[in-house]
Amino acid sequence: MLGDSPIIAFAATANPAEALHFYRDILGLRLVAQDAFAVVFDAAGTMLRVAITDKVLPPPYTILGWRVQDIASTVRKLVAGGVVMERYGFMKQDKNGVWTSPSGAKVAWFKDPDGNLLSLTQFQG
Repeated sequence: MLGDSPIIAFAATANPAEALHFYRDILGLRLVAQDAFAVVFDAAGTMLRVAITDKVLPPPYTILGWRVQDIASTVRKLVAGGVVMERYGFMKQDKNGVWTSPSGAKVAWFKDPDGNLLSLTQFQG
């Protein structure tokens, strides 16, 4: 029923000015709209609504992820913009925080200013 309908992605923020700066200026998403309810971005054709709330309770798992062609280059650019890559003691990550999954996909994680966990994935092949 919804297989042909575009997805709208959601995240939450308690500080819309910081979210605007992070998603637009650091991640490079195009701002579409901003009002009292959300800061809305275009993420390569997918609408990302960063909903404004009084308090954000970020889940302990990834809420948004991007497929990238060159994860090492993308990580370097994010780090240069002030993003801190997450490190997990239970998995082997390289010096840049990139984990290679059993399938060969490379994955790195980082958080937005509200603590929402985001990821990058470079698939093999």
